Amino acid sequence: MILSTPSAPALALARTVPRREYWFGLPALCTSARSARDTVRDRLRAWELPGDTCCDAVLLVSELITNAVLHTAGGRVLCGLTLTGDERRLRIELHDECSTPVGPPEHRAGPGEENGRGLLLVQQIADSWGCARSTRAEGKVVWAELTAAC
Repeated sequence: MILSTPSAPALALARTVPRREYWFGLPALCTSARSARDTVRDRLRAWELPGDTCCDAVLLVSELITNAVLHTAGGRVLCGLTLTGDERRLRIELHDECSTPVGPPEHRAGPGEENGRGLLLVQQIADSWGCARSTRAEGKVVWAELTAAC
């Protein structure tokens, strides 16, 4: 009988944890923010992420979907959660049908203003965030990343 030893790439592959992904679509309506928060909370609890990471992710999703709903002309948004193979990074993506890029807030909302704080919150909470052309929708993707370590 001939025994062979696995190659180095095969051993490395066997030791890596596959990354986790979860995608869901929602109508581009203001009421979808609650559904997005609930869905993200449930998924991250199922993945057993720390409570602080879950809370931050739920807030980020809420702000990103609210921003997308207010500014997209399309009827749907697509939200994605990706946990890296080492389970240390959580990436949140919000794809919409609007091609207008999103950037850092140009001014701070005043005390009497009801809107204008969402992207400031994203900027403060996320380890990194940005905007790019979407590969999953006709418009753009706004993404944010969090450290998911315990």
